[in-house]
Amino acid sequence: MFHPGERALQEQAGVDRAGWGSAGVGTDIPLVAAQFLTQQRLVVIAAADDTGAVWATALSGPPGFTRARDEHTILVNRLPKPPLEGLFDHERDIGMIAIEPARRRRMRINGLAHVDGTNLVVNTNQVYANCPKYIQTRTPHDVDRSSSVDSVVHVDPVSAGGINMSNTLSDAQQRWVNTADTFFVGTRADQLGADASHRGGNPGFTVASASRITWPEYVGNGMFMTLGNLLLNPRSGLLFLDWQTGAALHVTGHAHIDDSPSRSAAVPGAERLVDLTVDRVVQVEGVLPQPWTFGEYFRHNPRVAQPTELARTRQ
Repeated sequence: MFHPGERALQEQAGVDRAGWGSAGVGTDIPLVAAQFLTQQRLVVIAAADDTGAVWATALSGPPGFTRARDEHTILVNRLPKPPLEGLFDHERDIGMIAIEPARRRRMRINGLAHVDGTNLVVNTNQVYANCPKYIQTRTPHDVDRSSSVDSVVHVDPVSAGGINMSNTLSDAQQRWVNTADTFFVGTRADQLGADASHRGGNPGFTVASASRITWPEYVGNGMFMTLGNLLLNPRSGLLFLDWQTGAALHVTGHAHIDDSPSRSAAVPGAERLVDLTVDRVVQVEGVLPQPWTFGEYFRHNPRVAQPTELARTRQ
């Protein structure tokens, strides 16, 4: 399907490839993709709630918890916790990325999803692989701490049930964002569906205040599937994972794409910057059932600007 947001950004960036982006993505799950899915321990999903706010969250389980039932259907034997809990009781757009950090492999699936018993059923509209850019290697432990993880507190004391909600980022949550090397972003455009994507860089490539998160957009594949959605609908959801404790920081807000050359020039490797104004924050403990051990950074991660440099570009 032609995507006007993607095409506008491609024209601006000088990308002249017919059918590049959503228009050229197939709906089928190839055999190699089906095999990849059954090996994975982690998928990230994104969707809009009934107010239109977009959220992203993680689902994790042993190999095989995600599998292809047929060429157009994926079963995920896990259901989301807040803030996406209960949303798929009725079918809605979903963006999904299955990611294997240890081998820097990822696959994106966009479509429609609903709950059937203990499974999240995803009917595919788009299935495609991504390159390994900006993925830091990590390996999951075999230890399942799900029986005790609800008592783990990452940064701030949390309310009963391991969930903390607010309208701004606390000081500790800002530090979490400011030291992250990975996050995920969810977007959605009317009639064009939802999307979940990965962003990575050296620690400090994201900068947060209580009400805003800024990140650079590095050189990618030129499809502009995330930014194309944001150009049409600025509502976006970010997910930051604590790979050691299993906690997840969910942020939803409105994103603005800044193509100002003078501003991006202050940030090494940035083609443009994105500023997300925070609307709501939901921190949930125990989203990942096991810790993940860090390996190494992607060798072509751009140098990180000093926080004061990036902060000045937001003035």
